[in-house]
Amino acid sequence: MAAKLKVGIIGCGGIANQKHIPSLAKLSHLAEMVAFCDVVEERAIMAADQFGTNEAKVYTDYKELLQDESIDVVHVLTPNLQHSFITVDALEAGKHVMCEKPMAINSKEAQEMIDAAKRTGKKLTIGYQNRFRDDSEVLYKASRAGEFGDVYLAKAHAIRRRAVPTWGVFLDVEQQGGGPLIDIGTHALDLTLWCMDNYKPQSVTGSVFYKLADKYEGNMFGPWDPETFEVEDSAFGFIKMQNGATIILECSWALNTTDVREAMTTLCGTEGGAEMKAMPGSPTSELVFNSTKYGKLVETKPATGGGIAYFDAGAEEPGVKEARQWLECIINDTEPLVKPEQALVVTQILEAIYESAKTGKTIEF
Repeated sequence: MAAKLKVGIIGCGGIANQKHIPSLAKLSHLAEMVAFCDVVEERAIMAADQFGTNEAKVYTDYKELLQDESIDVVHVLTPNLQHSFITVDALEAGKHVMCEKPMAINSKEAQEMIDAAKRTGKKLTIGYQNRFRDDSEVLYKASRAGEFGDVYLAKAHAIRRRAVPTWGVFLDVEQQGGGPLIDIGTHALDLTLWCMDNYKPQSVTGSVFYKLADKYEGNMFGPWDPETFEVEDSAFGFIKMQNGATIILECSWALNTTDVREAMTTLCGTEGGAEMKAMPGSPTSELVFNSTKYGKLVETKPATGGGIAYFDAGAEEPGVKEARQWLECIINDTEPLVKPEQALVVTQILEAIYESAKTGKTIEF
C-alpha cells in the first residue's frame, strides 16, 4: 500500500471515543485520522488533539469535511436520526462509510443508503462489533459446519436489569428512533441472524412496553428525568422466518430479572444446540454446546480465549478486529464482514416489531 487510508470522523461523542477512535488509533499502520466533526466543537477539538495527525482538521459542519477530497473513509457516529442522510452524502462525496448501528431509524432510509453505495461503487458497512468476539466467531463457525443441524429455534438476548443510558440523546425518541430495541436489541438480532445464516423473515409480532420511566432507583448510570424518558424500556418480538424457523427477541434496559444477557444468542437445531451464558464481570460469554453422544446428553464448553493468565495481551478487542477487517477490505477491495443488506433485514424486523406493537397486528413481509 502506497499510503495510509485517511479517515474522517463525524460525531465525536460516546461511541466514537469508546470504540471507533481508540480502535483506529491502534491500527495506525493502516490508517490515520485527519478530520473530526461534531456539532459541539470542543468534542471535535479534543479528539483531534488526542488522536489526529498534526494537520488534523476540525469541523462543526459535516458537509465541509466531505469536501476534502483527500479523505478516503468516513465513520458516521452521530445520533441515529442522522445516520442515513450523512451516510448517503458521504458516499456521494466518494467516501467509503462505516456507519455505527443501527443502520437507520427505518428501512426506507436504510435502503437509500444501500442504493447510494451501489450507485457510487463505494463500500458501506455497519458497526456490529459483537460478531468479532471470540465466542461469536466460534459459534458462527460451528453453525456453518452444520454442528447443530437445521436451526429451527433461536433466542436473541439483550436484557439489562437496571442499566438505562442517561447521557446523550438515548431517551429522545426523535433523535434515536426508539429505546433498547433499536439500541441493544439490534446487536442481539444481528448476531442471531448471522449465526443462523437466515435473512428471510416471513412475519413479525411485537410487544413494546413503557412501564419503568419513573423507576430509576438502582440504575447503573444514575437517575434520569422521567419527563424526558420518551422511548420504550422493553420490547419483545416473535419472528417467523420463511423456512419456518422462529426467533424470539427479548430486549430491555431495565427489566426486573436476574437473567441478564446482552448481545447474546441461543441456537436450537436438529443435531444439537448452543447457548451464550453471561459470566459476571466478563465482557464475553460462556459458550455451551449441547448434543447427544453414546446414548447420553452431552454439554461441551469450547475455549473461546487464551485462558492463560498474562498471555492474552496480544489479543485484539472486538472493536479493533472490526476496524481492522473494515480497513483491510478497503485496501484489498474485498467485502466487509457486515454487509449492509444484512443490516437492512435487521432494520426491517425492528421496524416491524414497533409497528406490530402499535397496531396490535402481525406484520407480514
